[in-house]
Amino acid sequence: MVTPMQNRTKRDHGGGLDAAIARFGGQRDVWIDLSTGINPVPYAFTPPAAAAWNTLPDEGAQRALCEAARRFWDVPDSASILPVPGASAAIAQIPRLRAPGMAVIPGPTYNEHAAAFRAHGWAVSEQGTARDAQVLVHPNNPTGQFWSPDDVAGALTIIDESFCDIAPSRSLVSTAGPDTLLLKSFGKFWGLAGLRLGFVIGAPAHLDRLAEWLGPWPVSGVALDIGRQALDDPAWAQATRARLTRDADRLDGLMTAAGARVEGGTTLFRLYHVDDAASWQTRLARQHIWSRTFPYSDHWLRLGLPGPDGWDQLDRAL
Repeated sequence: MVTPMQNRTKRDHGGGLDAAIARFGGQRDVWIDLSTGINPVPYAFTPPAAAAWNTLPDEGAQRALCEAARRFWDVPDSASILPVPGASAAIAQIPRLRAPGMAVIPGPTYNEHAAAFRAHGWAVSEQGTARDAQVLVHPNNPTGQFWSPDDVAGALTIIDESFCDIAPSRSLVSTAGPDTLLLKSFGKFWGLAGLRLGFVIGAPAHLDRLAEWLGPWPVSGVALDIGRQALDDPAWAQATRARLTRDADRLDGLMTAAGARVEGGTTLFRLYHVDDAASWQTRLARQHIWSRTFPYSDHWLRLGLPGPDGWDQLDRAL
């Protein structure tokens, strides 16, 4: 029997550790998954109260989370905040906000944006002037490129800041308005991707429509509680940024000593130019380290950061 997930066309992403294990062997607990840009040292939250598990999420918990998000990201008073079950849930619905036209999505970049626009009848281009819609992944995945306020056109603009919490001073949240939506991912910086929590920031009219399409209670009470805790802890965020910077420098040192060249990235993931990306991925996988390659480049290899216990294993593999 084919399940809906199995029947869905799979796009290129990080992850897929089960397939790597099936190919290269070993138990899951000996593998290090560096194919994603998820913080390997997640936020240490206080377990939510029982009510978060056995009652439906209430408006008070969502309001408390949105207030914490507004403080943490310095969201303009004119913009609303909508918690969603992961940024990908919003990405899939946002193209419905306008009649299909031409969406400009500079690439290479995160491929779910183009897939979502195409699924709703839009044409997509990596180049050109945005007349109808544009998507700016800020910083870009996988290159790490940042955009500027001057890049925000008059068309419907989606600014994906899933990795921008590493550099809050670079955020474009001040541009949120009638024609500009910002996306925030909770799983990357806080290392809690399994919680499935994200945010859309923008005009109330747009967010009201997205909320209607997502249906009632899209975000669990557990996610509302843990997200509020994390966003109310700026000291943890500041210390985490400093640690990520040190670890990214350490990873660059290991990789360049092994013959790679730094191509770009952020402090949550690094992008390297190597002689043969597929060979590098295979060599690392034989040592139970999973990395990320890209179908459009034979030379790009992307690595996330190892956790505290993974550095020696990576050093030996290199």
